[in-house]
Amino acid sequence: MRTVALLATVLFLSILVSAQTLPAPKAITDPKQIASKPNAQVQPRSLTIEKLYMTRQIGRPTWSPDGKSIAFISNMSGRNNLWVVPAEGGFPTQLTVSDQRQTVPTWSPDGKWIAYQSDYDGDEQWDIFLVSPKTGKVVNLTQTREIAEMNPTWSPDGRYLAYEVKPKTSAAVEIDVYDMIMREVKHVTTGTPQDKTNVGPLWTSDGKYIVYTQEQAQGTDSNIFVADVAMCKSTLLTPHEGEQLYVANDIANSGQFVRHSFAALHLVLITSNAANGYENIGLLNFRDEGGTPNTQQISWLTKDKWEMRGYEFSPDAKHIVFTANVDGNEDIYLHDLGTGKSTALPLPKGVNRPIGGCTAFTKDGSRLLYNHNGPTAPGDLWVYHLATGKSQQITHSLVGGIRSEDMVDPYLIHYPSRDGKWTISAFLYVPFNMARNGQNAAIVYIHGGPTSQTVNSFNRFVQFAVNQGYMVLAPNYRGSTGYGKEFQQANLFDMGGGDLQDVLAGVDWIKQTGHLDPKKIAVMGGSYGGYLSMMAVTKAPEVWAAAVPIVPFVNWFTEIENEDPVLRESDLATMGDLVKNKALYEDRSPINFIEQVKAPLLLLAGGHDPRCPKSETQQVVDAIKKRGGTVDYKVYDNEGHGFARVENQIDAYKRVADFLLAHVVPADCSCSLNE
Repeated sequence: MRTVALLATVLFLSILVSAQTLPAPKAITDPKQIASKPNAQVQPRSLTIEKLYMTRQIGRPTWSPDGKSIAFISNMSGRNNLWVVPAEGGFPTQLTVSDQRQTVPTWSPDGKWIAYQSDYDGDEQWDIFLVSPKTGKVVNLTQTREIAEMNPTWSPDGRYLAYEVKPKTSAAVEIDVYDMIMREVKHVTTGTPQDKTNVGPLWTSDGKYIVYTQEQAQGTDSNIFVADVAMCKSTLLTPHEGEQLYVANDIANSGQFVRHSFAALHLVLITSNAANGYENIGLLNFRDEGGTPNTQQISWLTKDKWEMRGYEFSPDAKHIVFTANVDGNEDIYLHDLGTGKSTALPLPKGVNRPIGGCTAFTKDGSRLLYNHNGPTAPGDLWVYHLATGKSQQITHSLVGGIRSEDMVDPYLIHYPSRDGKWTISAFLYVPFNMARNGQNAAIVYIHGGPTSQTVNSFNRFVQFAVNQGYMVLAPNYRGSTGYGKEFQQANLFDMGGGDLQDVLAGVDWIKQTGHLDPKKIAVMGGSYGGYLSMMAVTKAPEVWAAAVPIVPFVNWFTEIENEDPVLRESDLATMGDLVKNKALYEDRSPINFIEQVKAPLLLLAGGHDPRCPKSETQQVVDAIKKRGGTVDYKVYDNEGHGFARVENQIDAYKRVADFLLAHVVPADCSCSLNE
């Protein structure tokens, strides 16, 4: 009875939680108020591509069960391999040595293995591997070249490993469970429709159930299910009308709440936009009643108009850790379920996220692992001590010769869309000591996705460009995440339309700062950002002095024919029927308007890219050469959608740097006042 009363109190208080006191959206920024900051100590053109791309990249970590070590992904060797570092800091030890990239490590509960996934030259045909943290022995657990296995997740007793499964020719993603003792595979979900994917398996503490999220291809609707592992039977936990997003983040230890002979209560931390059209966090509970999960109500913990994201329960299930993304800056909050109070951790501005394999907390709940990433500080692992409120840096990504003081903190600016429907948020990087003389150059840097967001984080090439004397604008056009459901869905069935106009509105705005020569503006971006770069030079050719589309697609028809089936379903869901909407597909395929291109182009592609195949880049190169235009390109045969190998990163971005410096020459900004 005591635990029942405790749970009722927790849920009641959770319902009464008021919205966080977060800043309101900013008003339109006056471009005349943008001023270059004076800096007498800055070293102009000192940030070379070679130095910047030797800066370490730190990937997802995982706690050891005893809390004494942290395993993580890093490219310190030139490849994304697995490393281990003492939890109190020190020099890390390389655990795996492979020419292939590795990701999402998770330590087994008994400490004997670390599971991770690895693909082949960037083809995204992932296998699940195990590595012994003591001996370094590596085992390929799945060995299925035509099937991708992803996101391994250990059962609480360590006997089973759940993971996502996608055959190469399928768009549906299922969930399997591997029995480490019997060496058998059980298909927990089967027959999922081709326009849906099952992701993010989470085990209940008794190992009886797996909670997972089922996403719809259009990205506008998702549901949370619970699967009985023994019966391979799933039950919907989030029935709803209309389109809403529900994502399962973590499950509390049911032993902390209610358990008797007839029912066990499981409390699920979720992120959803169902409350007010913005992503907020809540608690969803279900009971195990005679083998049939019975869903109860959702209790909302936040109801803000920013992007809130749930992460984990503390081991004692008394606290929840979540983040608030406010206009591209992300802070970590600790929420007390007993009092309903949320407290922001005292961390530097930028992008702060709890991270740590199955949980960011140590087993005893005394420490929280997080990643801090800021505009002048690349992502590093930090440990927050809850008792003292102090943080300790564990990894150190900057290398010798790279000074944070030579790098620029961006302005967060806002400008109106051309159609007047939206206020567009963007980060604007202005070089130190740039004169307001109308002679300077700029780069418009377009993020991919499109359901993604430019955030206040470290970008190697952007900092290089600013150090060379370029102003850089990174807009969050309609379709970006972080600004609510309506904004995110505003480019559905309009890809390359309103979002492109938002980018062009950004150009209109930066011209008004008085710093720029309007004939010295370049555009670049990767993936969907590469597509919008191609749309920009074909639909608004007079604006651009040069363009750098990286791993782009340029022809909706050939892209849909050749891309991975998951992306195919997504594209069809967001652009409509190929026959009925043929005119739209044709109008939004920049290859059809290639004769309009005036700017010189540099294109980069990956030979094994399953998302934007290299044939998309080849179409542009052939068409531009045929009409005698200026185009250069490079295909990296051992890469996929983006470049993982350090030598390829350096080669690619040196090409970009040389190309831009040749075609869009920055003014001599006299960046050092000491000369």
